[in-house]
Amino acid sequence: MRHFAHLTPDVRRTLFHREPAAFGPESSLRTLGAALGATLYSPATRPYLAADVRKQARRGVVSMVLCLEDSIGDSDVAAAEDNLVRQFTELAAAPGRGGADPGAGLPLLFVRVRRPEQIPDLAARMGDAGRLLTGFVLPKFTEESGVPFLEALTAAEAATGRRLLAMPVLESPELLHLESRAGTLAGIARAVDKYRDRVLALRLGVTDFCSAYGLRRTPEMTAYDVQLVASVIGDVVNVLGRADGTGFTVTGPVWEYFRLQERMFKPQLRRSPFLSGHAERLRTALIEHDMDGLLREIELDRANGLLGKTCIHPSHVAPVHALSVVSHEEFSDASDILRPERNDGGVLRSSYTNKMNEVKPHRAWAERTLLRGEVFGVAREGVGFVDLLAAGLS
Repeated sequence: MRHFAHLTPDVRRTLFHREPAAFGPESSLRTLGAALGATLYSPATRPYLAADVRKQARRGVVSMVLCLEDSIGDSDVAAAEDNLVRQFTELAAAPGRGGADPGAGLPLLFVRVRRPEQIPDLAARMGDAGRLLTGFVLPKFTEESGVPFLEALTAAEAATGRRLLAMPVLESPELLHLESRAGTLAGIARAVDKYRDRVLALRLGVTDFCSAYGLRRTPEMTAYDVQLVASVIGDVVNVLGRADGTGFTVTGPVWEYFRLQERMFKPQLRRSPFLSGHAERLRTALIEHDMDGLLREIELDRANGLLGKTCIHPSHVAPVHALSVVSHEEFSDASDILRPERNDGGVLRSSYTNKMNEVKPHRAWAERTLLRGEVFGVAREGVGFVDLLAAGLS
């Protein structure tokens, strides 16, 4: 699979200086963690889940979570498990394009469970269809609660003979509360480091953080405007998102809104990027569907060390992916910084002549930028996120 594969080759050539590279379930954790993009959640109770998965894949979704936890009622769990097994069986039985492996072209598929024992049970019940399963999402993860999930995943991996990956969700009150945060983070770090070869990414459960204090951000506010939440995000990245080889991919929080709400504040999208062609109509549509707040939050996610985002509506996917593409300017800066002749360090003027690139301090940023460019592509000079977003939404 690859990002933007749903666009025609001609369209991709007009947009990309370097097109996104292919990746798959067997790719390295470093590549897969960077490539997750907009991870679309769907309740496992949906009766046409297999068809939904195929439909979203055609629209550019590359990772999905089929949820058995908070998105469904407690009384629906057993029926949702049965449905999940049926839907995976249906996916596995359907031939791919041109008679290819039915898994070809499908997103990376994860199941969000409630209890550790669900992991080996579902893996066994899926049988051969389980080859379409990339891994499991582990809820309310702490060292104490999370290790049993990771042990269950390891056991299921051994029983099935297939690699299974974990995405712990950091959302427990112990992580939010100031007096227990440092100890909880240290415990999480110990747990995920022990199972480093199975932990693909760490996800932030911001809705649960807000719930602990009876808060809910409006569509005009980002997660970073809620100071309790922003402080946790900063501490999680501080401990678990370091660029020294000890860190993990940490993904951005969910954006809850997808329909027009009554506004109190001015829209957050400037007019200037949307002045060409029909882009002003795109700007109006984004504002009408509360997407300007989402775009702002995606930018702040990346500025704060997060990559990818939890999504609960298909309309969120294109903005996340458009803003994940590396700009030509970013690519030029990163490439200059990482040139072999720059290994001794130093400072150089950017090729766009608008900033200083300091080789040693900016090296980790450059490496991360080129990795993102590998999986999401590098835009052509003069192509901006508006062009990428318009193409993704077409």
